[in-house]
Amino acid sequence: MLMCVGMGLAYLGAFVNPSPHHMPVAVVGAGPSTAALAQTIHDKAAAAGDSLDVRTVPDRDAAHHLLLERQLSGAFVPSATAPELLVASTNADTSATVAEKVFTPLATAQGKPLKVTDLAPPAHGDPTGQGVFFFLVAVSIGSYASVAVLGGAGAVLRMRTRAAFVVVTSFAVSLIGAALAGPVFHVVSHGLWGVWAMAWLYSAGILFLGVGLHTFLKRWTTLTMMILFVMLNFTTSGGLYRPELLNGFFGALHSFWNGAGLVEGLRSLVYFDHIGLGRHVLTLVAWLVVGLLATTVAGLYERRRRPARGPVPAPAPASEGPRRHAAPSVREETPEEHEEREEEMDESVGV
Repeated sequence: MLMCVGMGLAYLGAFVNPSPHHMPVAVVGAGPSTAALAQTIHDKAAAAGDSLDVRTVPDRDAAHHLLLERQLSGAFVPSATAPELLVASTNADTSATVAEKVFTPLATAQGKPLKVTDLAPPAHGDPTGQGVFFFLVAVSIGSYASVAVLGGAGAVLRMRTRAAFVVVTSFAVSLIGAALAGPVFHVVSHGLWGVWAMAWLYSAGILFLGVGLHTFLKRWTTLTMMILFVMLNFTTSGGLYRPELLNGFFGALHSFWNGAGLVEGLRSLVYFDHIGLGRHVLTLVAWLVVGLLATTVAGLYERRRRPARGPVPAPAPASEGPRRHAAPSVREETPEEHEEREEEMDESVGV
């Protein structure tokens, strides 16, 4: 029931009524007439309940530059004979569509068709430009679902052993994701090694954070991971709707959430000549650091609790045959912990 309510609030709250919120667009030209046109567009949008940040740029080259830097969702080039709209659809196809709806009436009023020029068209295997979002979904589910196994079944292992499993698991998840995005479905046309590296950073951040949180949250870890990396993550990533089409809460999360870091980083790498890539990679690194801190704190907490678990059973006498040595990374599990772990695994499988 909690997941039902949470998913409804997240997805309907973010996507049910997408509309421009300070959406940046431009009118190309100089002089009083251009400024008056920009003001008219702003006022008409405000009267319709939309919020546009309309600016003027001196020429087409300036508009081209701002679009490739992803500072604009669209740029209108007025013309008495051939009005044109410049967009970069791989920045977000939905934003380009909204920009087209904003400026089409201007061309229609002149009795001319609006020419739409896409400066950053998507790859052949990703005609909508939303493939990076579904790549995010695949890597996210592979990561947070693995937390249930590493946290539940792996709870009897020492934290350093679980951390080693995190590194290996995140490597495997990112490698599978990169293979699907590249050679299998051709969502990514180039820069595949960079795609894999960012996916590994992203997956490792989720896994380290989840394994660390499991020490304290136990059976509530799965729900927490779904809140963080499904409900809030998919809705704020910008994969379907850019932040300028979301409300203030979800739009604000886009600026620092790890899903947005991955989606925008992939767009920078694949479509926008690495512009802004460093900032998005830094977001992924920051989440990885948070995950490492959570795992470290959890490991220290478990180490402090370990002596209080009772005396260690005496070794079996030599006459009973050869002793079996437990792996040094495995600790004794109390019956209560075993029962709770089994229940948690049942719940995780159900999810």
